Amino acid sequence: MRGKVYFIGAGPGDPELLTLKAKGVIEKADVIIYADSLVNPRICSFAREDAEIRGSSTLPLEEIIGIMEKAVKEGKIVARLQSGDPSIYGALWEQMKALEERGIDYEIIPGVSSLSAACAALKVELTVPGVSQTVILTRKGGRAPVPEKEDLKGLAAHRASMAIFLSISRVEEIAGELVAGGYPPETPAAVVYRASWEDEKVIRGTLGDIASKVKECGIKKQALILVGEALSPRDFPPSRVYGKAER
Repeated sequence: MRGKVYFIGAGPGDPELLTLKAKGVIEKADVIIYADSLVNPRICSFAREDAEIRGSSTLPLEEIIGIMEKAVKEGKIVARLQSGDPSIYGALWEQMKALEERGIDYEIIPGVSSLSAACAALKVELTVPGVSQTVILTRKGGRAPVPEKEDLKGLAAHRASMAIFLSISRVEEIAGELVAGGYPPETPAAVVYRASWEDEKVIRGTLGDIASKVKECGIKKQALILVGEALSPRDFPPSRVYGKAER
């Protein structure tokens, strides 16, 4: 029997947002390594009683890979649970590279991103015809640098819908850069804390006041910043998807 590693998008928090495929792999996995600082521990309740479950928040990459390699050599199935979707800020490529170097077979199972959950909480569509047809996913540079060509001020010139990950602690600085880059101060903005979790919080405002509202709520981590005209639904033009067929 050959072992295998599955990188699983565990979704934004709510266990019911797991895909059926993800749940199926978790149920049969021999070893589960999950990002315990971000992934809802209730998701591990789908595991077998005899499965080995390890939190990864305190484990260096080398140790995580070591656990995977040992299990695979023993013919075991490893489920590596990551928050949201692994392809979006999932620190995935380092793990894939290490497995490929060792000749270890792996598969990626996509998951529901926190962006999707945040939009659901806000009850908005980010791609409204005539208003916004582009969504920029980005983050503010910090411990991990951002390429100069992708600085927030430059991206703001597009005035598209924007989702800013992993940056809530610098929301005041971010709002200032976006305004300096081209968004008007009255541009709708929102922050969603722990989207889809039981303690989810939604803060609505504008680029001019969102930072003060976030500070008032004391939110400093695990929150997504969204910006753009599509966040403020009004009498937008209807989509042609539901119109009469052209002749």
